[in-house]
Amino acid sequence: MRVPKAEVGVQMEIRAGLRLHSAVCTTEVVVVRAPAAAVKLECGGSAMLGEGDEVSGQPVIDPGKSSGSILGKRYADDAIGIELLCTRAGDGTLIADGVVLDIKRTKPLPASD
Repeated sequence: MRVPKAEVGVQMEIRAGLRLHSAVCTTEVVVVRAPAAAVKLECGGSAMLGEGDEVSGQPVIDPGKSSGSILGKRYADDAIGIELLCTRAGDGTLIADGVVLDIKRTKPLPASD
């Protein structure tokens, strides 16, 4: 299913399994947990795009939003209710509704005696 092109400043409906890519860097993610409401999802200061969407013009990464994304890491925010899995690393910072998504911490395993 094709997702309509997201524009900067526009909120979009996100569902689990949705694949998105950055317009300004090589970052690609898969939605693991989707929020209940529409959110504005960005990477590097530009809106994330759905599969098949092309980048218009030559967008440039915002230097203040270029902390990067790491392959295989999950990025989440519990207050928003979103979790993304990075499937391709890039230079952009993942942001949902203006909140920088942090790497999800793993739960410690119980001690085995």
